[in-house]
Amino acid sequence: MSEGIRVADADEIEEGEALTVDAETAGTADDIAVFHSDNGNFYALNDTCTHEEASLADGWIEGDEVECPIHSARFCMRTGEALCLPALVNTRAHRVEVRDGEVWLYPNQAPQDA
Repeated sequence: MSEGIRVADADEIEEGEALTVDAETAGTADDIAVFHSDNGNFYALNDTCTHEEASLADGWIEGDEVECPIHSARFCMRTGEALCLPALVNTRAHRVEVRDGEVWLYPNQAPQDA
């Protein structure tokens, strides 16, 4: 089990914004987008939309959903589920924790509330 990757201080990612952790650092096949939702929670998904090549970190965040900036496919940030067309394939959700004011990413571990 991974010890996790310290991504940032929690206050460094504004609500409604995201940052990416590159695949080499995460040890994953895709970059990982770490989102700070407007509901105050942090989530992490594979960064590339499953419909076409677009960065979900550049998408629009509302509640626990992110909308792809290219064709408006939406994904549940808690589970990675594709919620509408044109995306037909779910993306991968990763565990994120905030502890002592720092955001920690656990690549390839399922979120605890998924």
